Amino acid sequence: MKPTTVISRSPGRDRQASLISSAASLFAAKGFKGTTTKAIARAAGVSEALVFKYFPTKRALYTAILAEKAPLIELLSAVDEPARRRDDHRVFTLIAGYRIRPGADPTMLRLLLFSALEGHELADMFFGKQHRCFYDYLAGYIRTRISEGAFRDIDPLLAARAFIGMVVHHRLLHDIFDVPLHCPHKDIVATYVELFLNGLQHPAKPKKRGLTRVG
Repeated sequence: MKPTTVISRSPGRDRQASLISSAASLFAAKGFKGTTTKAIARAAGVSEALVFKYFPTKRALYTAILAEKAPLIELLSAVDEPARRRDDHRVFTLIAGYRIRPGADPTMLRLLLFSALEGHELADMFFGKQHRCFYDYLAGYIRTRISEGAFRDIDPLLAARAFIGMVVHHRLLHDIFDVPLHCPHKDIVATYVELFLNGLQHPAKPKKRGLTRVG
């Protein structure tokens, strides 16, 4: 029997992850204006000087939070293969399933709401880089499928925003306003994807019927 290899993270990496988690939780609960580096240090059980050792600037901390809490690169990697196969149903199912997956951490959604309401730079960092990249990717896929005749001729970017808006609204209802789920997660994703794709795809043409002679 081969020995089991245990991969352990260095104490520094663990401490950095703890700081990111503590900072994100405080920002999500109290906003950016109501959170100090002293409070972050206290929540992580370290000195304030250690916070600045790992994150010398606030921007460095915000960048680390985005990398930890919003790994959109992973989603794009997963979607890329079915996109090349033109598997529309799989593409949109992966996106919806990722956005409203069970047990998803609501921290990032709360962070984005606070950052937008407070006019914080995190909103620009997220929407200006990561999220715009994702919207452009999805809009590009929709544009390609329109040119191939699979989808109706509509604005690709508006279509991409409409789909993401639908699933983000779902997250808002259940993560922020605590509206209970009334059906299984799998059924929720399938319903959203079916509704959206039915609106994008060309309607099936009715079969021509032969003329019936009378008399």
